[in-house]
Amino acid sequence: MAKRTTPPKTTPAPCQPCGGTGNVSITVRVGRKRRTVGQQDGLCLNCFGTGTDPNA
Repeated sequence: MAKRTTPPKTTPAPCQPCGGTGNVSITVRVGRKRRTVGQQDGLCLNCFGTGTDPNA
């Protein structure tokens, strides 16, 4: 009887833009001159918040 082997489990690669967190910093701008006032967290549009690279 042939011995059945299972394929090795691979961990998915982390997403490059967010570094695997699922969040990216987005600059907040206000006013007519579009002054930068700070940053806030936003959803990574590359992986949609999963943190894994969809192309790998």
